[in-house]
Amino acid sequence: MKILGLNFTKLNAEKFSIEAKGVKIGTHIDLSEIREVKSDFFSSKEKVLGVKFTYEIDYDPNFAKIKLAGNILISVDDSMINKILEGWKTKDLPEDFRLSIFNLILKKSSLKALQLEEELNIPLHIAMPFLKPQDSKQTQMPSKIDSK
Repeated sequence: MKILGLNFTKLNAEKFSIEAKGVKIGTHIDLSEIREVKSDFFSSKEKVLGVKFTYEIDYDPNFAKIKLAGNILISVDDSMINKILEGWKTKDLPEDFRLSIFNLILKKSSLKALQLEEELNIPLHIAMPFLKPQDSKQTQMPSKIDSK
């Protein structure tokens, strides 16, 4: 499986309140369509799938909402495409395909959502790394390293 592209078709962020106390953040990914894409642009030996998705972040109770939607194009070998399309009909996608798609959506959508959260001053939906002062009980690192 090879990712050919991902593009967003919808970027929506709304902040309903300025009071952020007790906000619970939940995320949701939904795949709304998986279909074979036929185009003269791709070589005849490649099979291409189009995946439509939405990624939502809810800040409850009624504080804010972010909704992103988009399309992914994926090149898949012949043996996999039938498994994926059959699995889509029964909502039982192959595990490795499902995980790859969801991880891609999480990666790309989380980055876009972080931008929107920053712009609207909404709490971040994922924890960002930060530095803390060292505990005084821990051994201090030497300030100079001897090289002999």
